[in-house]
Amino acid sequence: MFRFSVILAVVLALCAAGFLLLPAGRALIEDARDKLGEATPVTPVDVETSGAVPGHPATDTTDGLNNRYWGAPGPGASVTYTFREPFRLVDLIITNGASRSPEEYARQARALRVDMEVTAEDGTKHRKEIALGDKPGPQTIPTGISDAKTVRLVLRSPAGLAPGRHLALAEVEFFRRS
Repeated sequence: MFRFSVILAVVLALCAAGFLLLPAGRALIEDARDKLGEATPVTPVDVETSGAVPGHPATDTTDGLNNRYWGAPGPGASVTYTFREPFRLVDLIITNGASRSPEEYARQARALRVDMEVTAEDGTKHRKEIALGDKPGPQTIPTGISDAKTVRLVLRSPAGLAPGRHLALAEVEFFRRS
């Protein structure tokens, strides 16, 4: 009888631990699948912005070209990307500034911080503050967010902002787990 009680207590303890650690375990499994799987690009079906300077629409951030950019009117400007169907957002690649070219990059202001808000299909919001280096070229941000339906980026902490200059964001690329 004593042996049965000990076995029962161990089984109950394992069940309780499994139940309590299930979310953490699920997150570890998803993270491992993200790292071991191959990421494929996904393109938004709609791009909306809070504002843009003439000649530099927000759609330039998803055109696949890094020599055109979204010209944001100032800090706090936002761009929202909407996707056809929910997906596991594995990585985000941001090409900050006006271009990958160092000369063009230095001609406009850049955001050194971006606030990201990902809305899942069920309405759950995931927020992340992204620190960007003040350098031309792509910067990869690992995300690991499931069921992403929209991604909103808000530009913060401008560098190089002066009269006659505006915040520039050259390219934003989204990757899903394949």
